[in-house]
Amino acid sequence: MNGLSKITASHRSRTAVVHLRQSTYVQVRDHGESTLRQYGLAEKAVELGWAHENVRVIDTDLGVSGKFGADREGFRDLVAQVCLGEVGAIFGLEVSRLARSSAGFARLLELARLTHALLVDSDGVYDLADINDRLLLGLKGAMSEAELHILASRLRGAKRVAAERGELRFALPVGYVYDDEGFCVMDPDAEVQAVIRDVFAAFASGGSACQVVGAFVGRRFPLRAYGGVWAGQLRRGKLTHSRTLGVLSNPCYPGTYVHGRYATRRTVRPDGTW
Repeated sequence: MNGLSKITASHRSRTAVVHLRQSTYVQVRDHGESTLRQYGLAEKAVELGWAHENVRVIDTDLGVSGKFGADREGFRDLVAQVCLGEVGAIFGLEVSRLARSSAGFARLLELARLTHALLVDSDGVYDLADINDRLLLGLKGAMSEAELHILASRLRGAKRVAAERGELRFALPVGYVYDDEGFCVMDPDAEVQAVIRDVFAAFASGGSACQVVGAFVGRRFPLRAYGGVWAGQLRRGKLTHSRTLGVLSNPCYPGTYVHGRYATRRTVRPDGTW
């Protein structure tokens, strides 16, 4: 490992923090080797001179994306410890991926510089008091954020092209399922078909979603699970007003294929989180 001479007794007298992260729970479930490698960094810290009791592992960010630092409890805890000057070194497989936001990563680097904390990964040891290390990590952080944007753009582009061909698959509303060939067909369950007919009949009779909800008092509304361990299973629950509105306004029932009906937007709260 490069830069081992940068580790001093002062660094070893403070805590070595091993920060674990993987962006999604799917990665945690399917890529256990990466998780084990990250846990193994605790032993690496011991090899580099830290006492076992001075090594702390923060793994509360497993399954949480690094794009938004405010959403990650572990990252906030790490920043707080660095601010207090308790951290001698931060370990990670790739320290540039500690935060996918350049703002969050730059803040961590500045705090590490002020408190003389090192960053350590498989490429070497970084001392933020060294301008060359600071420039290198800044460049890596910018590239990491750009990588996230490029990957997301590719995925969105692929989905858009598939949607233009009418081949993009998404969760179907109650009453429709995908057959073995991938075509959208009516749910073969007679109960489900009857329920959907009754919903539209109640709306035609009463003229409002509230009337539909009233007509289904004491009656269970079916829903087929999409994805996960319950994929394809028929579940039943209460027909709420919002669910009724979703059924009545869904363009799939009149036979229309649509994509991009919804958009998301983050807002900043008064405390600075979003």
